[in-house]
Amino acid sequence: MSDNTKLVAEKRTDFGKGAARKIRRAGNIPAVMYGHGTEPVHISLPGHDTMMALKQANALLTIVVDGKEQLALAKDVQRDAIKPVIDHVDLVVIRKGEKVTVDVAVHLEGEAAAETVVTLDHNTLQVEALATNIPENVVVSVEGLEAGTQILAGAIELPEGATLVTDEEALVVNVTQAISAEALEAELAEAEAEAGIEREESEEAAEAAEGAEGEAAEGAEAKAEGSDA
Repeated sequence: MSDNTKLVAEKRTDFGKGAARKIRRAGNIPAVMYGHGTEPVHISLPGHDTMMALKQANALLTIVVDGKEQLALAKDVQRDAIKPVIDHVDLVVIRKGEKVTVDVAVHLEGEAAAETVVTLDHNTLQVEALATNIPENVVVSVEGLEAGTQILAGAIELPEGATLVTDEEALVVNVTQAISAEALEAELAEAEAEAGIEREESEEAAEAAEGAEGEAAEGAEAKAEGSDA
């Protein structure tokens, strides 16, 4: 990820909830930028451009303040609980050539063997990489994997320039045997029996049982009539 988005920011002198609301009403996003021993700089970011840039995880940003450019990564993005808007952004100052530790999404590709279930135990891996070359994701192939296969973090090939920070023994992908509908039903019935739960008979089962009873009664009646004759 060598490209970065340039955002022109304005310094803020007013703080507090009221000032933040005023910034958001103007279509901008309040933010603070800090790191490398520098004093925190409170800024206002352009709303639309910032939201578009932060759609990509670990997006490298060039923040322009008073004509000066500064590389930064979003450390914390606070989003509105209801509206699709960003309330506040914490930015960490980055220097060229610096390595950073980030969480990178794990993407699965391919299809495992038939009648298996693939479970992704770790959605992300923590890696260290150059700030200017952070991988967008880590791809893991599950093509043709049989039940019982487990892929640990240490066995995953990382993009060039990235090193693993997550524990090498951490389970990332687990391939298990799919359970049949009959086996699942049996397990559910056993669990309910152990819990003392009486299962309500389904409408289909009740109709089938009623039909079987009716057929049995008709058979008995016909047999009796035959004996009388």
